[in-house]
Amino acid sequence: MAHSDKIKESVHMKPKEKFDFFHDERVRSVFYQILIAAAVGWFVWYLISNTAQNLEARGMHTGFGFLNVAAGFDSSFKLISNEAGVGTYGRLFFIGALNTLYISALAIILSTMLGFFIGVLRLSNNWLVSKVALAYVEIFRNTPILIQIIFWYIGVFSLLPRVKNSIDLSGGTGVLLLNNRGLYMPWPLPGNLLWLTGVAIIIAIVAVIILKRWAQKRQDKTGQIFPTFAVSAALLILLPAIVYFLTGMPLGWDVPKLEGFNFVGGASLPPAFMALLIALSIYHASYTAEMVRAGILSVNKGQGEAARSLGLRRKSAMSLVIIPQAMPAIIPPMISNWLSTIKNSSLAIAIGYPDIVSLFMQTSLNQIGYAVELVGITMAFYMVISLTISWLLNIYNKRVQLVER
Repeated sequence: MAHSDKIKESVHMKPKEKFDFFHDERVRSVFYQILIAAAVGWFVWYLISNTAQNLEARGMHTGFGFLNVAAGFDSSFKLISNEAGVGTYGRLFFIGALNTLYISALAIILSTMLGFFIGVLRLSNNWLVSKVALAYVEIFRNTPILIQIIFWYIGVFSLLPRVKNSIDLSGGTGVLLLNNRGLYMPWPLPGNLLWLTGVAIIIAIVAVIILKRWAQKRQDKTGQIFPTFAVSAALLILLPAIVYFLTGMPLGWDVPKLEGFNFVGGASLPPAFMALLIALSIYHASYTAEMVRAGILSVNKGQGEAARSLGLRRKSAMSLVIIPQAMPAIIPPMISNWLSTIKNSSLAIAIGYPDIVSLFMQTSLNQIGYAVELVGITMAFYMVISLTISWLLNIYNKRVQLVER
């Protein structure tokens, strides 16, 4: 009996594993990671120290103290106040960053909307419509973006009439004027109770979101379609309008007026801004159109046929059935397109729009030096913005991905 127990114990006993530093997979993995991290750290330290030594040998200053130094110039276009000789280089950095984000955000919105529209037209059954959309895509996608920016700036906006012969885009009211110096428009002057109208707008938006979710659940249960668009439009327009009128219309307008050789008052957009905005929007819309077209074609044709067999019109089938299923295929390339829009905005330096590259890496660099710091800050700005957009769109992409049951 004892002999059989010993046999069983010997069967169940596992041989002791000998630790081998060079053949243990986990140890090797950690060791190689530490080795690579140390090599990268040494390389970065070498670059920084070598650059600092070279700059010191040439008598060039280093550091970021220049950000608090008053700059002797100002930006021709800015979203925040600044004064030459008073505002610092750090403030000019924020002005350039805001200008870049402003033009990039508008270009992303316009190019996405236009791209979706053109992409759907590419699949139209009308031969003429589809060919016109195809021509748009092929012409603007295969033309360098820099050439398009210069074309709009020199070939269009510089040929507009002078100030005295401005084009009135407001139907004779004289509040929206276009000339070779830019687009002039009224600027709002908020009153004391205008914040109540803003609160009403927020409440209306929240109500529209709740209404849309309720209508969707109702449609899923009963199959009945609620007129969400009409009710939402009424909420978004009527509720703020009622509050606005009840509070005494607390909003005035500063209208531009011609005094001497230029307009005074109101707000204006320079030709460089408009040329860059149009060029970026049209160029990147051509890429968006192809992404939308490819995404729609990736959806099985049976989905559209099934939707139409249930009584949905072509437009409703496209918006409710096909495009939601196409979004997982559209979003990944859309991320790259949005990032390219932001990075291509740096080409504004060719036409004088004061973005972060023009203000920080050109004018500031010529005046104060600190080339390494200025270039590093500019690169970090673009990197942070790109990573943030990529992170947000990746979150949205995971939400729209189809989950198999």
